Amino acid sequence: MEEFPIIHTNFWDAILAVPIVVILTQIIKVWLHIKPVLVPTIANIIGLLISIFFAHKNNIWAGIFMGFFYGNASVGVYASLKTSLITFKKKRLQK
Repeated sequence: MEEFPIIHTNFWDAILAVPIVVILTQIIKVWLHIKPVLVPTIANIIGLLISIFFAHKNNIWAGIFMGFFYGNASVGVYASLKTSLITFKKKRLQK
């Protein structure tokens, strides 16, 4: 039986990969006029590409796991920022 791979998160994971996925996803969304339903899928594909081919190129299972982490984390970051900005604007207009 194989053991689970050891996956180390590092500076790349926390500071660079997720924002890069957010930025690339937004660029693709604006340029190609993607339907909002497809944005999480695109973020996961970009996350997988970055993780498998750059961040964890020596371990495919770590690359796959962290790729989904990058994609889903970027969708969460974007949704959180969008919700916060909308709430801030509504509260600001109420004053």
